[in-house]
Amino acid sequence: MPQLLDKNIEILNHRHLRGPNLWSYNPALEVLIDIGELEDYPSDLIPGFYQRLCQCLPSLHEHRCSYGEPGGFLKRVEEGTWPGHILEHLTIELQNLAGIQGGFGRARDGGRRGVYKVIVSATEEAVTLQAFKYARDLLLTLIKDNGDALALKNQIVEDLRELSDDLCLGPSTACIVNAATAREIPYIRLSSGNLVQLGYGSKQRRIWTAETDHTSAIAETISRDKDLTKSLLASAGVPTPEGRTVSSPDDAWEAAQDIGLPVVVKPIDGNHGRGVFINLYTQQEIEAAYAVAINEGSEVLVERHIIGDEHRLLVVGNKVVAAAKGETVWVTGDGKHTVLELIQIQINSDPRRGTSEEHPLNPVRIDSAVELELARQKLSASSIPGVDHKVLIQSNGNVAFDVTDLVHPEVASQVALAARVVGLEIAGVDLVAQDISKPLESQNAAIVEVNAGPGLLMHLKPASGKPQPVGEAIANHLFPPGYDFRIPIVGISGSTGRTIVAEMVTHFIRLTNLHVALSSSKGLYFGSRAIKRNSPSAWENARRALQNRAIEIAVVENDNSSLLLEGLAYDQCQVGVVLNIDPLGLFPEHNIADEDQLFNVVRTQVDVALPSGACILNADDPMIVKMSELSKGEVIYFSEDPNSSIVVEHQAKNGRVIIASRDRIILKIGAMEKTTIPIPLSLKDRPFPEWEAHLALAAAIGSAWALEIPFNVIEAGVETFVSDTNTVTGA
Repeated sequence: MPQLLDKNIEILNHRHLRGPNLWSYNPALEVLIDIGELEDYPSDLIPGFYQRLCQCLPSLHEHRCSYGEPGGFLKRVEEGTWPGHILEHLTIELQNLAGIQGGFGRARDGGRRGVYKVIVSATEEAVTLQAFKYARDLLLTLIKDNGDALALKNQIVEDLRELSDDLCLGPSTACIVNAATAREIPYIRLSSGNLVQLGYGSKQRRIWTAETDHTSAIAETISRDKDLTKSLLASAGVPTPEGRTVSSPDDAWEAAQDIGLPVVVKPIDGNHGRGVFINLYTQQEIEAAYAVAINEGSEVLVERHIIGDEHRLLVVGNKVVAAAKGETVWVTGDGKHTVLELIQIQINSDPRRGTSEEHPLNPVRIDSAVELELARQKLSASSIPGVDHKVLIQSNGNVAFDVTDLVHPEVASQVALAARVVGLEIAGVDLVAQDISKPLESQNAAIVEVNAGPGLLMHLKPASGKPQPVGEAIANHLFPPGYDFRIPIVGISGSTGRTIVAEMVTHFIRLTNLHVALSSSKGLYFGSRAIKRNSPSAWENARRALQNRAIEIAVVENDNSSLLLEGLAYDQCQVGVVLNIDPLGLFPEHNIADEDQLFNVVRTQVDVALPSGACILNADDPMIVKMSELSKGEVIYFSEDPNSSIVVEHQAKNGRVIIASRDRIILKIGAMEKTTIPIPLSLKDRPFPEWEAHLALAAAIGSAWALEIPFNVIEAGVETFVSDTNTVTGA
């Protein structure tokens, strides 16, 4: 279609909404695009576009958009839709194909002809932004029909996989995080790697892959020292192979003779199986193995060879939750190809083998261990085995074949004991046995290593057998069912009065001796101590409060601009406060041009209040009253008018209300008055620049009441509250 060849889609700007926002409960990328003259070309007017799209991305059939059924989105394309909507779905699907989680998307009018907002879920901004750019390139190729769209798609998916490997959480960490978020346990990524905080403040736990903040340095050091590990296990009655450290090739041979052939030679503090040689019989083999092993660790260990297969059992909290078995790897000669060529043809061609974390099996390469194994068979990588001649390549290959259901109870008990002896709550225990379904002693089997921070991929994506829910096991160990993993958070929104209300609530909390954090327009406070702001971002400062392990409760002020441009710094809160809405406080530059759009921005604070929590709402503001329908928890109204129809109706349902006058604050449940708190002269006679004192007090007292702070403490807080109004920088 020649008239389309010069058309383009321009990305005007983008922003990453890092927490709950007007579009979604989860982080999202909002991209503003200009499709230009393509506004005149919906998909049904582009010849062949529908067919090309289906051929390139048949998996789009699973998108249920609009019609709520498989094929719904493609039906929209066939009927006619615009590039913004198609870009939304292409971005989501390209990420899905690359193994990147995410399914939320929206496309909305951008305020002028040809301009659209496209919103897609985005945990990692850089990854999703690149996916969006790739989606644009692919869409233009499909529209113009001027390239190989299928080849482009395949390259895009591969590039996104590589980018995801670099920037996203690894699969072991991600499976724990996903299991935690399924239970609504919040998380914060603390580094560009796999250091993650689960939970907030004083209730948090930290993980680094499968290590936790309770993994002691002593236990990890013990696990790295194989000789010390064996000594401790043997003292506890756990079966281990006889052996000792050696200092030279001659000493290794002498130790082998003392132990009895065959033996295993391995570095004392190596990992990932590097430099490990098994089933060695001759002096030449043992000395050659020593030369390799010493380069992989600080010392070398020689120990009795155990007949059997290598197994890895995962222990979480004194319980075996998964087990995997290793394999013996062979090739079969054909009289034509070398050993190296046979490895590529018969082993590395297996689609389960690859270098990415998505592959359960590693490619086999000719390393020192394989060379030694071949030499024992009087072969080398360039040898050409005869027809049907079987060649052993690895005695124990990847441990990636699930055998969890076969583990004998006595084996599980001894493996769990081994983890306890070393001092690890999460451990990968390696043992060699002929049959994991029988006790170790009955087959002369033994535990050979205990590892801290074990990888989980072999259990998540085994080469055969069923995947094991190891992420759930670890998440449930860190946060047992029924454990309260949240600190209370009070989120305060509104056009005016936020800062003074936040200060008042924080003052009430301080009187309870809880260590409270306050993030407001004035700054960041831990307890009564002001913390230097290192970022102008309200989101960043609130996040710092939630990362502090000493914080037991947090108060966070959220202005409308921050809600719109950054999202909330927390996923849910115990108390959500909305004070007022200025219908003229719009953001036309961000396409928030009417009251309904502003309502959708501010409602975010109500949306995230926990079902067990409460929303403190201004009954005198009709827009805020409308938000009460969105609250999953209790609604507590405050009002200047005790005869307000909203207040009276709420009281009739036995709801809590707070009546604010210039002299006193009255708290009621239904028609029953619970207490009256006088407003001291120090507050009545001192004007606050951002809001009237009695209304600010009503909202703050409502928050304290929702937090179950005793009335006498609230009253003491009202009497003693002092604010330096001259330094108020926010609303």
